[in-house]
Amino acid sequence: MAFPDDVLTEDEEVVLHLHPHAKALVRPVLVLVLGVAAVLAAWILLPDGQAGRTGLYLVVGLAVVLALVFALVPYLTWRSTHYLFTTERVLLQQGILSRDRRDIPLGRINDHSMNQRFVERLFGCGTLTIESAGERGQSVLVDVPRVEQVQTRLYELAEAHHDRHSLGDGEMRDILADMRDDRPLRDPTA
Repeated sequence: MAFPDDVLTEDEEVVLHLHPHAKALVRPVLVLVLGVAAVLAAWILLPDGQAGRTGLYLVVGLAVVLALVFALVPYLTWRSTHYLFTTERVLLQQGILSRDRRDIPLGRINDHSMNQRFVERLFGCGTLTIESAGERGQSVLVDVPRVEQVQTRLYELAEAHHDRHSLGDGEMRDILADMRDDRPLRDPTA
C-alpha cells in the first residue's frame, strides 16, 4: 500500500508524503481491545460444557466480525490514503480495493485554506482545503497532520513553481530585445 514512485515524472521530487493523522486509528484500537476483553470475559465467565462453548464461539465470532468491520477496514482506509506534495503537483490517493487518485498541478492552485476544530488543535491536525482551477474545484484533505506547516509548505511549493515557470522582468526585456534584433528593418522611404 505504499505510494508508487512510478507515477512521478522524471524531474519531480516528493516534498511531503502524508497519511491522515493517526487519531483515525483510535476507534479501531478501542474496538480491538473491547473485542479481546469480551472474548476473555466469555472464556472465563461462561460455564464449562456445550452451552458454554457455544456461547464462547458466538462471542468470538461476533468479536471477529466487529474487528474486521470496525478495526481492519478503517486501518486499511487510513493506510491506503495518501497526501503527496511534490515539486510539481499535489497527489491525493485513496481506496482499498479500488483506487481513486486526483492530481492538482501547483500552477492551478488558486487558493488553499486550513481549518482546525478544538479537538483537532489538541491532536495537531486539521482540514486543508485546496481550491484549483478546473471542473472539480475544491479538494478537502481531512485529518492532515501538522496542518499549519503543511499549508505553509504548500504555499512555498506553489510560489517556487510559479517562479520556475514564469519569466522575470530581466528575462522579458532580453526576449524583447532579441525579437527586435531579429526583426528585418523597414525601409524608411517606403
